[in-house]
Amino acid sequence: MSDTTTRALSLLNLLQTHRHWPGSELAGRLGVTERTVRRDVERLRELGYRIESSPGSAGGYRLEAGSAVPPLLLTDEEAVAMAIGLRVAASQRLVSGPETTITALAKLEQVLPAPLRRRVAALAETVQPTGLNAGAAVSSEVLGELALASRDHERVRFTYTAASGEVTRRRVEPHALAPAERHWYLLCWDLDKDDWRTFRVDRLEDVEHTRVLFSPKALTPEEIEEFILIARSWVRQAVEADAVMDLPLEQMRDIFGQWGQGASAENESQTRWPVGGGDFRETMYGLTWIPAGVEYSIDLVEPARSELRETVARMLRALDAPAPPRRMTS
Repeated sequence: MSDTTTRALSLLNLLQTHRHWPGSELAGRLGVTERTVRRDVERLRELGYRIESSPGSAGGYRLEAGSAVPPLLLTDEEAVAMAIGLRVAASQRLVSGPETTITALAKLEQVLPAPLRRRVAALAETVQPTGLNAGAAVSSEVLGELALASRDHERVRFTYTAASGEVTRRRVEPHALAPAERHWYLLCWDLDKDDWRTFRVDRLEDVEHTRVLFSPKALTPEEIEEFILIARSWVRQAVEADAVMDLPLEQMRDIFGQWGQGASAENESQTRWPVGGGDFRETMYGLTWIPAGVEYSIDLVEPARSELRETVARMLRALDAPAPPRRMTS
């Protein structure tokens, strides 16, 4: 780094530590003339820093907010404090736009020297905000790696442990990171499955950057939200059931789209589809999405089976009964 650049950074650090600096004092601290200070101020202005100057014996320089965010110069302590704050915000979803928090964290930790990264990791473990349902622990380092890969459109490999305990090595094109309720999810194109997949980040480790770039496939925000919603539905439900419908697997997948994940062929003409919810009502709602005219049987344990049967029977009686008189309107 040249002497000019080093001096300009030192000047910037001084301007960020005090509201106002007399020109003579800046010159004395930097060991240069006031004319050199003026030239260095102009260099910083060209970089986007808004530095106001006032003439006279009481005059000097002041760093002000501008119309755009210029590069920031942080001390070691400031960088550590900022990284810890971003880690907490990312893991607890304390702010809106969580992907912005993760990207900012990734950018900062990418340039931190190894000793500072270790300090951040050690201190962040001791910061435990209360009053929040944090869910499964997620490595901020893994989140940062995935955020950078998503931002740069870089293929990655990682080890994934499914809910069943099965461990696989995956090759993916990461598209988006999103929090949902208590977990973080990675939406990506699975190169081996040749399809979209959503992975729980807390079950993911050993992220490996391939340095192979890809052109991202188009997805709308609504499609991303639907993928995450489907992934959330795979969390074990209070009421779980299997519907076996008279519909071949491929035809069922064409109709259900991504909601057909988890379905399997019962035989050549029937498909088994897992469906569930917080109670029997949510399970009943899921069953209503089976296409009209398609017959099916359902494996539903008690007491949910009896509760669903009683509710449906009352509905049928209500539909068969004469309609109540319509309310007269004036």
